[in-house]
Amino acid sequence: MKLTNKIIVITGASDGIGKQIALRLAKEKVKLALIARDEKKLKEVCVNAKKLGAIQCKSYVCDLQKTEQLKKTVQSIISDFKTIDILVNNAGIWQKLNPVEKISTEIIDNVIQINLTALIHTTKLFMPILKKRPEAAIINISSKSGVVAQTGQSVYTASKYGVRGFTEVLREDLKDSKIRVAGIYQGGINTKMFKKTGENFSTTNFTNPADLADVVAYMLSLPKKIWLHDVRVEH
Repeated sequence: MKLTNKIIVITGASDGIGKQIALRLAKEKVKLALIARDEKKLKEVCVNAKKLGAIQCKSYVCDLQKTEQLKKTVQSIISDFKTIDILVNNAGIWQKLNPVEKISTEIIDNVIQINLTALIHTTKLFMPILKKRPEAAIINISSKSGVVAQTGQSVYTASKYGVRGFTEVLREDLKDSKIRVAGIYQGGINTKMFKKTGENFSTTNFTNPADLADVVAYMLSLPKKIWLHDVRVEH
């Protein structure tokens, strides 16, 4: 896909993986619609994206857990850009390592709602417009936890296994369309996601989020006849 002038929506774009994907794709002279909760950080990402070559960049403050707010955000993006070509579902939160009985009801709900439910709603809301494009793509950023069961991650893993299942069925549903669907299942990424929950393990040996962003850019830049629908990235 030739990325120049493509309109790309990225969720969770204010920090970490989403931020790096936005900055990397900006170099391809794309147009960006960035969604996250932190208005200040989103605006900073847009400023830097434009410096790197983005033709256009607009930020949209939205709590993805609030479906009605998400609907309004999607409407605003479509109103501003008229259409979109690529959706990168990246937003996600971590669940501190614990057996399930020690995970609070609030954390359970938040992890499932942000990591899985919001991803499904976002995809559903953009689907009608994506189907009208001559070529389009949906990339779901999942996790190694969506493939491998790991101790203490019951709720997080449930959300990411859900993303994997949703992605695989979506790919089947859209196999005769012009929308390409892919899931990325990465190992640990060196972001602030873990520390936000109070985890104190070192992430210095984890994958740099900028390197994962290179993977996304590579996937999207491949010729029409080539598509990587299931990508595993280990650190």
